[in-house]
Amino acid sequence: MSAVVKRSVTIRGHRTSYSLEKPFYDDLVAIAAMRELTLAALVAEVDETRPRDTNLSSALRLHVLGWAKRGSISLF
Repeated sequence: MSAVVKRSVTIRGHRTSYSLEKPFYDDLVAIAAMRELTLAALVAEVDETRPRDTNLSSALRLHVLGWAKRGSISLF
């Protein structure tokens, strides 16, 4: 099992952090590359669209899962 790593990002001028396991992080980087976005831009997009009762880390995992289920990326 992959260890959870905490990462920091600036979203709309505000510093925040999220924690993801390496496979989720790697797929998030791949999604950003496929969409020709920076990782920070993708994280900001997910942050902007997530329900307010969902934390950012969970929203990022669900975003990766959604891409995997649609077959847009390989699952880990």
